[in-house]
Order: sequence, then C-alpha cells, then structure tokens
Amino acid sequence: MERRKIGIILILLSSLFFALMAATVKSLNNVPVAEKIFFRNLLGIIVSTYIILKKGRKISGNNKKLLFLRSVFGLLGVACYFFALSKIPLADAVILNKLSPFFVIVLSAIFLKEKFNKTQVISLIAALIGAAFVIKPQFSYTIIPAFIGLLSAFFAGAAYTAIRHLRHTDSPEIIVFYFTLFSTLTMIPIMASGYFVLPTLNDMIKLILLGVFATTAQFLMTNAYRFAPAGELSIYTYMNIVFSMILGIVIWFEIPDIFSLIGAFLIITAGVINYFSNKVKG
Repeated sequence: MERRKIGIILILLSSLFFALMAATVKSLNNVPVAEKIFFRNLLGIIVSTYIILKKGRKISGNNKKLLFLRSVFGLLGVACYFFALSKIPLADAVILNKLSPFFVIVLSAIFLKEKFNKTQVISLIAALIGAAFVIKPQFSYTIIPAFIGLLSAFFAGAAYTAIRHLRHTDSPEIIVFYFTLFSTLTMIPIMASGYFVLPTLNDMIKLILLGVFATTAQFLMTNAYRFAPAGELSIYTYMNIVFSMILGIVIWFEIPDIFSLIGAFLIITAGVINYFSNKVKG
C-alpha cells in the first residue's frame, strides 16, 4: 500500500509539472513553436543519455523503425499541442490533449489487435462529446486552433500506441532519447530557415524552465510507474486539467465557460469509466 501511495504522489507531481510546462509554453507567445520544441527536448537528451550511459547500455535501439515512428508522432503531437496552447485558453488545450488515451484504445485495436469492451466504447463516446463541448464547433476560423489541439491528442495517442509495442524491445530511456534527439535535430533547420527569435533574458529563463518542467514531469511519471501499475495511476493524470484551470485563472484570468466545464467533466468521467473498465479486465 505504501508503494502505491508513493506512486500516486509522484504521478500527481508529474501532472503539476506538465501543467507548469504548458503554462510556460503559453507565456512564451513571442517565441516560435520550433524554438520552444527545441528547448523542451534539449535537456531531455542530456538526462536520457546520462541514464543510458550510467546503466551501461548501448544508445542504439533495437526496433529502430518503430522508434522513428514514435518520434515522428510524438513530435507532431507536441507541435500541435504547443500551437494550440498559444491560441486557445490553457485549460481547453490541456483538456483536448487529455483525449490521447481514447485514441490509444482505437489505434491499439486497429494496429496491435487489442480488444476493447462495451464499457470502453461508452467512455470513448463520452470523451468525444466532451471534446465537442470544448471545441464549440462554429463556422469560423477560430475553430482551427481547437481542432489542432484535438490533433495533438491523436498524434500523442499514436505515439503511446507505438510505445506499447516498444516496451517489448526497448527501455524507457532509449525511447525518450530517440524522441528528444529526433525532435531537437528536426527543429534546427526549421529555426535556421527563419523560425527563430533571439530570446530576451526573461524569455531565456522561461525556455530553460520549459525544459526543466518537461524533463521533471517525465522523470516523475517514469518513476511513479516503478511504484504502481500504470492502470492504477492513469486516473490521477487527469489532475493535469485541474492544475491547468487554476494556472489559467490565476495567470491569465481565463475563467472556463460552461461548455468547457461540461466538456472537462465528460472527459474526466470517460477517463474514470475507462480506468475501472481496465481494472475489471485486469
């Protein structure tokens, strides 16, 4: 029981740091997305390389094709997420991004032949209805950032589906290393082509904090799963939404409207349903 409590505390702290990361991204409104992605992953390369070398493992992965696909999907997910964060309220972007587990259900069924039950279908429908409330479909260009936020969840779901398969062939630090290295190297030519702004001292501090928050969140989440199974901890990751709502209100006075609140309630409820469904299956 004590180990489970430690796991819960670590996953809650991870959710807090992911919310702080999102808030930092949003605060860097004058910095291009490519630059934010570069700094978000730079520290991750250093930390993952250190862990790999400390454990005496080879940096070359086993399933290179899938490591590459995971990196591509992960990068697209982060790019869409960072873009959405700069255009829509913090809580809305985070809520839409938290739909990724439901895309994992669908993609795992298609590509990994994993079966899902009727309860998970109900949770998926509830999550999609919740997304509709957050997006608030209308015939206006303002809907585009919200749909890009939804795309961030899809690409993240695709990346997590790849990770589900990679766990049989490669260690977590190898997966993180490939993703951070690919993301950082890909951003260099993009920044060189004009998508780079010389950061002010204030922006530089925020960019460093962005990397610290992202890496700390990842480290806390990875360690949480050492103390308790992922199925037991997944429900607590939805605290990310609560933390983001609080940060959005405190920093930008973004008061969620009734539709966003209903959407958040439906998506969290869907997460709870999916959580108990997995426990029954387990």
